[in-house]
Order: sequence, then C-alpha cells, then structure tokens
Amino acid sequence: MKKEDIITLPQAHLRQKSTRVRVVGDEVSALIDDMTSAALDWEDSRPHEISAALAAVQIDRLERVIIVRSDFDDKAAREFTALINPEIVKYEGEITYDYEGCLSVSNIYGKVPRYNKVRVKAINEAGEEVRFKADGFLARVIQHEIDHTNGIVFIDHIREKPDAFYTLDEKGELQPLDYDEHIKTNSILWD
Repeated sequence: MKKEDIITLPQAHLRQKSTRVRVVGDEVSALIDDMTSAALDWEDSRPHEISAALAAVQIDRLERVIIVRSDFDDKAAREFTALINPEIVKYEGEITYDYEGCLSVSNIYGKVPRYNKVRVKAINEAGEEVRFKADGFLARVIQHEIDHTNGIVFIDHIREKPDAFYTLDEKGELQPLDYDEHIKTNSILWD
C-alpha cells in the first residue's frame, strides 16, 4: 500500500469504532504488511518526520490492529510491532502535555494531554497474549492509536483549546496556528 491509501478527515470511518479481531491468521498478517508499507511510504515523503505508528482504520480497515515503530529515534530502523485487539488495562503516572501529529489529520499538530504511563494488553502476530508497561513517548503513541480504534482522533482532546494547534514550517519547526482562522471554522476536522 501507498501513502495515498491512508484516509484523512473528514472520512467518516475515522470516527467509527473498529471491531475485534477473532482469528489471527494470514489475513491479519497481510493487513499488518499493508499498514507497514503505507506508513513507510508516508514517512519517505516527509523529510522531518517519522511514522511512529498506524491503526488499521487509517487504511480504511475497521479492525482493532495497530502497528508501533520499534525504534522512534532511528529513521533507518523501519521495523514495527503489531498489537492486535490492544487495550489499556491501567492508566498510571501523571497527565502530561506534548505534541502529536497524525497521518490522518493533514498538516495539523497539537499539544495533547495523555497519561505518561500505561499498562497494555494485546495479542501479538503469533496469536499470543502480551502484557507490558509503557511510559513516555511510547505510552503516548499507544494511547493515540488505541483512540483510533475507538473512533477518536487526537484533535478531539484539544478542540476547545485555541493555543494547542500547530503546523510545521519548511524547516520542520512547529509554528502556532491561528485557532479562529485555521481550526475553529475548519469543518473537515469535526463531526
């Protein structure tokens, strides 16, 4: 799959809940391969960004599958870990604010509140249950992607906060967006 296969707002499926995967087999493996190729193709077109993760709904498949980059610091490391039917079993730590972007929300970034620690339960690609703790950026990414499986997009967490929206300039630096001009009146962002 290519970056053009990634759906963006206002596509209605991004606001729908995904269904649980019942059988982990060849179809799920093919879905994970499609997600990975779309995420990497998107990344290859963006000099200042990495593709940190992707949910199946973002390639218009309403299944509870996410992929998370194995190494956020090395753009040359192009491996992802698949999590099937992921769920957060416990939120821990503090709520912190940090910047997020989304492959399905074009050219808008936001300062989003998230817990800085979570406990996660999922099924891996081999069909085995996995449980782990995540903190920092990984915790943020997992919360963002699990939100996608529930029909929630990151901007929903900040829609009433005028100072929370940004865009990238040509140097890859975040610049504030005028809320009234670019966000409040942008009907494609809201359902």
